[in-house]
Amino acid sequence: EPFVFDCSTAEKKPKNTKDDNSDGGATEETGSDKVLAFTVSPSGKLVALTDDSKRLVLFRCEPSWQCISIRWVVRRCSSLMFSQAEDKLLVADKSGDVYCFSVLEPQREGELKMGHLSMLLAVTMSPDDKYIITADRDEKIRVSHLRSPYNIQSFCLGHQQFVSALLVPSGHPHWLLSGSGDGTIKLWEYESGHKLQSWDLKELEEPPSSEADKQKKPTVCRITSSTDARHVAVQCERVSTVQFFTLDQEGEEKLVPHSRLSLPHCPLDMTFDLEDQLWVLMDSSDVPLQIYTHRQDSWECDAESPELNRVTEAFKPHWETLDG
Repeated sequence: EPFVFDCSTAEKKPKNTKDDNSDGGATEETGSDKVLAFTVSPSGKLVALTDDSKRLVLFRCEPSWQCISIRWVVRRCSSLMFSQAEDKLLVADKSGDVYCFSVLEPQREGELKMGHLSMLLAVTMSPDDKYIITADRDEKIRVSHLRSPYNIQSFCLGHQQFVSALLVPSGHPHWLLSGSGDGTIKLWEYESGHKLQSWDLKELEEPPSSEADKQKKPTVCRITSSTDARHVAVQCERVSTVQFFTLDQEGEEKLVPHSRLSLPHCPLDMTFDLEDQLWVLMDSSDVPLQIYTHRQDSWECDAESPELNRVTEAFKPHWETLDG
């Protein structure tokens, strides 16, 4: 039996809880309980989500699924991230602030760690938990020391539009991948802020885009990497393809385009599992999920996977809720 958590029936916000009604005059009563962001811990044993009623919900996945706590954030959030040690949960909100919530003390209120002057769209951390890396609507990526966030290590500057996705790729702890509304993916050495590579995703399309289409820049919304550090997958909003890259530590080109995968529907999200298969959640009630496996230098759909069928069957009864 799949575990289901419904935000609309979850605990309501206590009257005396600190709140900030700068969300256009909205209060928690006007929230629709829509999930705004979620994250999974590095070990896969913890999950956190936040909704537009300003809940922050923490789950334990092993030995069985359990809701550990429901806490409240000051403003609606845009991104969540567990520390590598899984003792902290970082929460970035629409006003540009980052709060740190304890995982070990799941009822404790969050602590304000740092702020940007514009809305935060993505947050990540270095694998050693030394740096917190934040991206905002004003094209900036900031690398700060987690213990003293006022101490800024570097800025990664070069995007022409809002920065919408960040990833420190598996196996490359000193590199950062970023995606933007300018239609590019960039590779950085984040401690120094040095840009190693940049690719315009429109220029990688086959057949090549017309001049008119080149003006329509795709927004990168998700970057994920395989655990073996060989593959990087890039997803864009309302685009039914996935662009794959490989990372090469030694080569002159560090970020190398590999292939493009055409999907039957636009993807909503994607991730690699521990066996380096790519799971893609798609905008389709008939085929909500597909698994792709890398074989002989190409990505093939594994439609007969028992695991895929099991998860899809569990998924389908709740599609209307998810689609809403």
